[in-house]
This record gives sequence, structure tokens and C-alpha cells, in this order.
Amino acid sequence: MKLTRAALFGLLLTTALAPGCKSFLDKEPLGTTTQDNLFRDPTNAVQAINAVYDVAAWDQGPKWGDPNGQYVAQNFEWMFGDLMTDDSDKGGSSPSDFPSLIELKTWNTPTSSPIVNSLWTHSFTGIARANTVINNVDAGTIDAALKSRLKGEALFLRAYFYFNLVKLYGGVPLFEKTLTPTEAPNATRATIAQTYAFIEKDLKDAAGLLPEKSAYAAADLGRATKGAANGYLARVIMYQLGTVNGNNHTWQEVYDITNTITASNQYSLLANYAAIHQDIGENSSESLFEIQFGSDNNGYGPISIGTTSNIFQNNRNTFGYGFNNPTQSLVDEFETNDPRREVTIIKDNDIVLGILNRIDLTQNATGYFNRKAAILRPNAPESGPQNIRKIRYADILLMKAEAAARLNRPAEAVMLVNQVRGRARLSTRPPGTRLGTLTYEPTNAPAGTLPDLAMSLSGQPLLNAIWHERRVEFGEESLRLWDLMRTGRYMAILSPEVRARAMSHVATETSVNPTPLLPIPLNDAQSWKVPQNPGYN
Repeated sequence: MKLTRAALFGLLLTTALAPGCKSFLDKEPLGTTTQDNLFRDPTNAVQAINAVYDVAAWDQGPKWGDPNGQYVAQNFEWMFGDLMTDDSDKGGSSPSDFPSLIELKTWNTPTSSPIVNSLWTHSFTGIARANTVINNVDAGTIDAALKSRLKGEALFLRAYFYFNLVKLYGGVPLFEKTLTPTEAPNATRATIAQTYAFIEKDLKDAAGLLPEKSAYAAADLGRATKGAANGYLARVIMYQLGTVNGNNHTWQEVYDITNTITASNQYSLLANYAAIHQDIGENSSESLFEIQFGSDNNGYGPISIGTTSNIFQNNRNTFGYGFNNPTQSLVDEFETNDPRREVTIIKDNDIVLGILNRIDLTQNATGYFNRKAAILRPNAPESGPQNIRKIRYADILLMKAEAAARLNRPAEAVMLVNQVRGRARLSTRPPGTRLGTLTYEPTNAPAGTLPDLAMSLSGQPLLNAIWHERRVEFGEESLRLWDLMRTGRYMAILSPEVRARAMSHVATETSVNPTPLLPIPLNDAQSWKVPQNPGYN
């Protein structure tokens, strides 16, 4: 991978964008503009921020600035958050299919890995586009309220990209503006703590500029909001508390931030857990932020408004490639009759969206598929229309519960967890569990299913209950790796051989729990003269 300099300097946004996501992102090109006039026209200004959202939706190519249209490899958050944990195995057509995933799973990733290279490339492309908005919108002549909102959206998205980077690579170069060619070779690598401080400032500034979710028109649902910025801020601080906490955060901060969100009355749990990942659950009352996608007739490439995530995870006997297979360990974590198990897991002979799913164990690692990613075959199978949920209200409640538990407020923590369990208890079965239908059937679960946690629960048993709830509530939603790392449980799930390799890549900065890092792409480590992560050549 070569991170082209256009991704860091000389970035002139045009409105001839690769079409982004549905609703506010699927705009028609309006012609070429420059930074001098980009923010003098409200339509062009909105297209500029749409270009940043567009990058957040890339899960494969393009390689920014490449006139030959080359693409970089697919990368999805489940490759890290699920696959690198005890929740998922690789799957695919055979054990040797997509070897880069095996390298991730076994902490044997080289500096040339196409997956980590593409995530790096896309993240810095998004940061560069966000900086174009942040550095130029104030001088524009558009309406002041729109100007404020667009800057807030850009700050949120810059923080989003940097958070993805710091979790996987550690500290990285921090760019607040577009670089000139003479400045680019002088890029320096920030520490992990400095990178997190940069992210926190962006999120706090974004929260001060962004409207609440209810202030957006229906066509703009899915844009960053005050709640999304605060939600990510709580997540960023919570992750630091269990890893590199060089900014000296406390659980009181997590509690206060999540309390701000719950007190805003902007969000609520969607009544039916089974509907969260369906069309009717998109941008719902539970959604703080999700990546928007649509379906068209385009396949791979930046012109598509859809995602390739669904085809990668769907059953090879329907239209998929069969990756990211849930493990027996995850299946066993669900309590008896928990409706979330069927919503999360496909097993052999299950009817999914009205279609019989047979699982061929020669093309599956565990006997299971991820039902949350199951969709009907779209017009182009590589153009999945399903939005990817990034942070939802149940996470806010469980973050607040964990903060309350750690602040010796166990009764409050129990009540928060019981809200999440109570919603799950009343869920239906997933849609289409009868052939040829898409209806939501009742679970007919017996009385006593998912009982409330006892109000007397406290201490480590309470934390264990919260961590259990997080695992089953967010199964296959790419949060497992980060929960394991920040709570000090990650190394214990690895085999001795894999654990030894992971430990050889642990960040050298003082950390509460071991924090292994992936390699910085070799070309950029060399051209930027930034130190490589431990254990990589």
C-alpha cells in the first residue's frame, strides 16, 4: 500500500464524488469546485461534508488519487472486533480462503497486510477530507447555523477515523490541516495518549456545535449529532481506562457523559430487538450513529452506494462468501430461551428471511452464520443496502451501568442492565422464520425467561453480569475485541502460541492491561520516518 500524498495534502474536494450512502449521501455530481468557492454555496458545502461520510462508508477501494482506479483490499470492522476474538472464526470457502484474515486471527500480520493497509489508507483519506471542511468552512459565506453544523460533523468524523486508527495502530501522526509537499516528510508520530487527547478535543468541540438528533429533518437522519459525539466520547474514555490511560481519566467521566445522553430524551431502546438490524430499525430511536448504505445495480467500486459486508458474511448457499462464523463459545453465552440468540445466530436448517439455510461444513468453520448481517440478495450482491450500526442506546445504558458499578452505585447499575434485559425478553423471533414469509413470529418463551438481575448484586459479580450482557446484546457487532482488551481478559482467550505473538506486539506505553497493536504499513512507516510498532520489521 502507498498512501498517496493527495490523501494528506493538496486535497481539493470536488462535488464529482463517488456516490455516498442513501438519503443525504446519494447526491448527483454538481460539477467541479475549488476550496476558494466550496463554502460559498450551501449545496457545495453539504457535498463537501458528504465526501467525508463517503469515506466512512468505504469497505474496499478506491485508492485515493490513483488515476488508474486501483482498489485497496476489503476491510470491515468485524475483521477486528469479532474475528480476532472468541466470538468468531474465519469461515469462507476453505481454511486457506483469505489468508490475511488468518494472519489477523493469529497475530501474525505482516507490514504488507492488505487489510491493515486499506484501513490506514481510508482513515487518512477521511481525515484529509474532514480537514478540508474544518479549515475552510469558517471563511465561507453560507448560513451561520449550517456552517456550525458542518464543522461539527467534520470534527466528529475526524475523531471517528482517528479512533479507528489508535485502537489498532497506537499513536499516529496528527494532522489538523492539509499538508504541503515540504511538510509531509516531517510528519511525526504522536503517542497513544496524545492521539486520544486529540480525539477527545474533536468530540467535545463537535458536541458543542452539533444539533440533537430531533433537530434534523427526516432526509438528514444519519448525520452526526450531539448524542453521537458524546457517545463516542464516553466510549473513547472507557477504552482508555483499561488500556493506555495517559490522560488520567476516571469512571466518573464516563458516568457523567452517558448520563447527559440518557437525560437528553433523544433516544430509547427500540421495542423489538429483532428489528434493530432490519430496514425498519435503521436510524431508529436507538441509533446514535450508523453508516448509511443503499442498493443499486453497481458491484465493487466507489460508485456503489452499498456495502460488501453482507456478501462477505452471508451463507455461500444463498449469495455470500461465508466469512465471520459465530463460535460455539458465543452461542453458549446466551441464556436459555434468550431471543437474542436466534436474532444473532443462523444454524443449519434455519429459515432466514423466508429462505431455508443449509450450512455446508466444508465451507463453514463453526456451523453458524451471523444472522444480523443476513439480507435478501440485493440487485448487485456486492451492493448490500444494510446500514452498519456503530453505536446504539443499549451501549450507552451498559456503559453507564459499568460506570455506576465501578463508582459503588450497584443498585443503579442493576436497574440499567435490567432495562436492556427487559427489552430483550419481549423480543420476537427474527423476521422470516417461516418459508416464504418476512413476518415476526412470537418466541413463546416461557415465564421466567431472562429474569431481572437481583438488586443485591454488586462488586465483581455485577461487573461479570454487565460484561455478559454486553457480549450477548452486541454479539457480532464488532465490540468484543475492545471489551476484552480494556477489561484485561483478552490474552486469556488466546492459545499459548497466539498469546506469545500478541504479547510481542504490545504497546510500550504504560498500560492498565496489555494492548497489542497491528503493524503500521511499511511504506508509510519508512516515508514518514515514524517508528514501527513492537515486533514488526
